[in-house]
Amino acid sequence: MEILKGAWTPNVIWCLAAGPRRFSELRLDIPAVSAKVLTARLRGLERKGVVARTVRPTSPPSVEYCLTDLGAELLPAIRAIVDVSHKLKTRNRPADLSGDTEVEVGE
Repeated sequence: MEILKGAWTPNVIWCLAAGPRRFSELRLDIPAVSAKVLTARLRGLERKGVVARTVRPTSPPSVEYCLTDLGAELLPAIRAIVDVSHKLKTRNRPADLSGDTEVEVGE
């Protein structure tokens, strides 16, 4: 899926699902992403019609990003990936070492 290509792209789409965000807000939402990479992802998603960029007439001007209708169509797929990830995390969690686990003992 070409649209989701690139590190951080699904994260950007996921964060924009909550509503329009300014660049600085996205940086706070995804602290591990560099400004350079975030800019590249936003520009790429804008070119593909997934994200819309709006310049607000403030002083200084601010830019807001939001998902387009096409971008919103990607959310169920990303949500499914997140859900499976949570299941895998729970499933692969090491056994509780507190003594509360049941252990079968052979005869």
